[in-house]
Amino acid sequence: MSPDSITEQPSYYDDLENMSIKELLTNINNEDKKVPLAVEKSLPQIEKLVEKVVERFEEGGRLFYIGAGTSGRLGVLDASECPPTYGVPDDWVIGLIAGGDGALRKAVENAEDNKAQAWKDLKAFNINSNDVLVGIAASGGTPYVIGGLEDANKNGVITGCITCNSNSKVAKVSKYPIEVIVGSEFVTGSTRMKAGTAQKMVLNMITTSVMVKLGRIKGNKMVDMQLTNDKLVRRGTLMIAKELNIDEEKAKKLLLKYNSVRKATESYLNKS
Repeated sequence: MSPDSITEQPSYYDDLENMSIKELLTNINNEDKKVPLAVEKSLPQIEKLVEKVVERFEEGGRLFYIGAGTSGRLGVLDASECPPTYGVPDDWVIGLIAGGDGALRKAVENAEDNKAQAWKDLKAFNINSNDVLVGIAASGGTPYVIGGLEDANKNGVITGCITCNSNSKVAKVSKYPIEVIVGSEFVTGSTRMKAGTAQKMVLNMITTSVMVKLGRIKGNKMVDMQLTNDKLVRRGTLMIAKELNIDEEKAKKLLLKYNSVRKATESYLNKS
């Protein structure tokens, strides 16, 4: 890793162990406030990548994330939340972490240093030129991510990245890089903090924007959400009741019959 890596620069704060709890929380919060401003500066880069992802989805493609450690976990998290939120198939957005699913809970030694492994992991999902691959690496120098992006480029896959260092290796091998420069961390080098927050924000923006453009949201409602618990059944019931101007009991019966807010609403309107 480059010695001038921004994510490795010393914290602006020192003697953390001598701070009171209030001082620790206040100073962490002050640093966190910088994150959305850094993301804002990256909006043009995010827009370009989202445009390509939407384009690929409309042509039958998919979105892949690869990363190691915190970055990998965030990618898997974002991917795993798309099916229940938008009712899309599990293979529309796929998140892979260096070291496999076991690395989601425990660090896997040297997993991120294997430059050839990412493409092997991706080939298991038959990645192809219709797809988009986004490498997530706060440092911008993770070999697992760099290798995966390089191999993707060779195979005609559109590539992008989310990193928190400027002029990084990951950005250089990505066709659509996103660089969110949040500065040094409160705890020096702990990129699970500001960098991780920035990555999560960008991932939220990417998949939310993509799913809206693909018609998975109506108005501002998750009409295709999976009804996996009582809270979501209640939410869906209220959505239908308001949309159709009917009582909640009737709305719930419709929802449980069709198991979908969209299908229940459309069926009722078609019969009216």
